[in-house]
Amino acid sequence: MATQPELSAQPKLAPDFPRFAGGEVETYNAKGFLFARRLFAPEEIDCMKREAERNLVGAFVLHKADRAGNPVDLAMWNSPQDDIYGMFSRNERVVKNVETLLGGQVYLYSAKMIMKNAREGGAWEWHQDYGYWYDYGCLVPSMLSCLIAVDRATRENGCLQVLSGSHVMGRINHDRINEQTMANPEHVEAAIARFPLVYLELDTGDAVFFHCNLLHRSDANRSDHRRWNFIASYNTVENKPYKRVRDYGNYEPLIQVPFNAIRDFANRG
Repeated sequence: MATQPELSAQPKLAPDFPRFAGGEVETYNAKGFLFARRLFAPEEIDCMKREAERNLVGAFVLHKADRAGNPVDLAMWNSPQDDIYGMFSRNERVVKNVETLLGGQVYLYSAKMIMKNAREGGAWEWHQDYGYWYDYGCLVPSMLSCLIAVDRATRENGCLQVLSGSHVMGRINHDRINEQTMANPEHVEAAIARFPLVYLELDTGDAVFFHCNLLHRSDANRSDHRRWNFIASYNTVENKPYKRVRDYGNYEPLIQVPFNAIRDFANRG
């Protein structure tokens, strides 16, 4: 098994990550999403890439298809772990900002790696995450996701698209079509006419936090560049599901890891 290269010769990262405050919370509440540029350093993302390329490809990956039949591959975790993925999803620079935005203590609802490979990664249809989390026993939309760009995300390779401010619509009905759950087309059409469409282009290490009721989608990847991204979703502790429907999303105390946990994980290799 290949070992991770030593990073200890480099100085430890200073905890100067973007910390959300009142102005950022207002932006998030108004738009339903908030950027955190350069939340993770290139060497941290490289560590994630090496691990993912080594143990996710061809492993416990789920295969879904869009309406055109194009494949979308993803790996999913039901609870926080002590692996590299847990070092990201449990990292204080993510969790503390999530708690600022949601205004309370949170736990990790789920985490996944979405893998859109060059020339084959399928589209995700318009949907709200709360469109199905509600059916899984979460009574209120005190939930959000943090998407971390493992690869650069552009319009050409199918970056996330959102309807800015659409979270104020509240939860709308969703239907299962092919292997995806998508928002009611009539409501989506009306929302597109009212709310601005924004392409969330990201450099590696950038992150975007977005509300569980924000309408979002992504195009198929028709470019020569793959687009992998890691998404960690969070729920407030007081909103934990009142019933157990799925293996993921059930309450488990979240133990945060410090700023330098990713670097320390790499050095353990």
